[in-house]
This record gives sequence, C-alpha cells and structure tokens, in this order.
Amino acid sequence: MHVSELDTPALVIDLEIMERNLRRVAEYCSSHTLRLRPHTKTHKVPAVGRRQLDSGAAGLTVAKVGEAEVMLNANPPDLLVAYPVIGRSKLARLVQVAKKTKVTVALDSMAAARQLSEAARESQVEVGVLAEVEAGLGRVGVSPGPELIDLVKGLLRLPNLSFEGIDFYPGHIRDAGEAGNEQVHQVSQLVSCILDDFRREHININIVSGGSTPSLYRSHEIEGLNEIRPGTYVYNDVNTVATGACTFGDCAASVLVTVVSTARKGQIIVDGGSKTFSSDPASVQGPSFGRLVEAPECVFYRMNEEHGYVDITKSDREFAIGDRLHIIPNHVCVAVNLHEQVYGKRGYQVEEIWKVEGRGKLQ
Repeated sequence: MHVSELDTPALVIDLEIMERNLRRVAEYCSSHTLRLRPHTKTHKVPAVGRRQLDSGAAGLTVAKVGEAEVMLNANPPDLLVAYPVIGRSKLARLVQVAKKTKVTVALDSMAAARQLSEAARESQVEVGVLAEVEAGLGRVGVSPGPELIDLVKGLLRLPNLSFEGIDFYPGHIRDAGEAGNEQVHQVSQLVSCILDDFRREHININIVSGGSTPSLYRSHEIEGLNEIRPGTYVYNDVNTVATGACTFGDCAASVLVTVVSTARKGQIIVDGGSKTFSSDPASVQGPSFGRLVEAPECVFYRMNEEHGYVDITKSDREFAIGDRLHIIPNHVCVAVNLHEQVYGKRGYQVEEIWKVEGRGKLQ
C-alpha cells in the first residue's frame, strides 16, 4: 500500500528512523554495560516490543497489568511492572502472567508487597520485586536511608517474593545538555549513597534500575546504575526534542492529516484535533500542539475534538483543500493511545499495520 492510500488522520511510523533509534540505544547500552528493559508505554505494540528484544533488550517494562498481558504476545523473557499493583483482581491476573514469563514488580510499600506476596503464594509462583526510591520527581518511591532499608528488610521476609534491587525514575531531569549536569550529578550521588547503605547492611543488590528518554545518554554518568527503562526513544516527539535528547530527524512518528478547510484567511483546518493528538502542550515553538513537517514555520495553535487550527501567516506556501501534511505530536505516548492502529512505512510504502493492542489498558 502507498502512503497516499491511507485514510486520515493516520498515525504513521517511519520504520527507518525507528530502527535507527533502536540501534543507537542498543549500541549505547552495550558500550556502557547497561541492561536495557525499555518501557512499552510509548508504542503499546507487541511487534515493536519484539523488535526491541531482538535488538538487544533483556526484557520489557509496562505500567499496568493489562499492558503486561498484552506484551506477553512479544514473547519477552522478562516483564517489569514499574507500578505498584494494588487489589485482588489485578493481582490474580498478574500471577497468571507470572506463570508464563518472569515478572518483576516495582513497589514502595509493605502494604503493596504483602498483597503481592499473598497472591504469589496462593498461585505458587515467585515474583521479583524492586524497591522504588524517590530520586527527585516527587511522585512515588520511599526516601533513601532508613525508610528504604526498612522496606527492603521487610521484602526479604515475605514468601514468594524475590528481592532483586531498587528502581527510580529521574523524570525531573528534562534537559539532556549542560543544564542537566547538576541534576545528573545529584542522582549519581544519591544512588552511590544508597548502595553504601546496603553494603553496610550486607544486603545484596543485583539491579539498579532507572533512566528516562531525556536522560538516556547520560545514564552511564550515574554511579551504580546498571539498567535503564527509556520509552519515548523508540519514536521520539516534539517534547523530546525540547529536552535536547534528539532532533526532529529522530522523530519516527507523525500524524498524517488532510487540509479540510481554507475558508479563513491566514488559517487552515486539518482533520485531526484533540481526539487525534491529545491536548499536551509543547515545550518548544511557543503554544503549539505539534510540528508540521512540510511547513515548520506554521503554528498548530488550537484544537477542537476533530479540528486542528493551523496559522499559516508566516508561510509562503499555498495550501489547498485535500493537501496532506505530517504533524509530529508533542507527546507521542498519549497520541498513540488515541489510535486503534499505526502504519509502519518505508519510504512511501506501508510495510506494517500494527494494532495498538495496549491502547486503553489502564487496569
């Protein structure tokens, strides 16, 4: 199928760029002896997860049990649920996943650990656990020091749980350049102190898991870190470019849209709005909801559910009804979740049509 045959709006993946992104991260991890367990929240497609595994990833990361169930279709040797699993129904499903592949869960409380332990014991499976540490984002995770040590000692006492190490998410580091130097240094010091604490307590730590796409290529600067879990890198987006972690040439995903109205001077309307792109604001280019590939001087400045408003006053280009444009979304993870399927293209030929199987898997 030729790209011109796609109905719009359509989320299109440039396979050559995606494959280059996968190779780059695999080579980086190999050169710095980092274990790669990428987060699948961005693509939500088992076939893409399989490509990550085939390019060197040791396992896959998910946020919810529903995503873990979907990613079993990628035949992963290891799944990390980087989110506390709370509630009997979710745990009953999780232990069924654990019967099919190795499962590890990140958590930050004994309440979550006891529930997980009981569910694993009843199903006669063993589940790995990582103790989540707060590293600066202020979202989840216990504080380093006595609170973390007490949590780990508690985990070591629970049946059917295998304590494997710690994890953290440095999501507060949003600059891949010089501005992020101090934050990376602070996280490195934090992890170093945590590992010193464990050595004093004679507690063995196998996995120190962290990483994000903005801080991806600085992961080796964090002392003791041996696993990373980036997600957005597979496609990248406008906000990733804003952090300095990539360029627009590294953005594999774009939404193909059609110009449906030129009735108002200085403006075009395209057939994609908040139900296509999400309402996440951009970190660059001022107020915009995506970057027009063919006309980056234009500003995608407003959306309704089905309408995208584009200011064309700074463009010399003439736009006509029926013109087709590619728009790189601000936040690709959320945009993917709005689409039932994505189209993998090489040049102008569509080679892959992937159902977004992880779409809407919130439980």
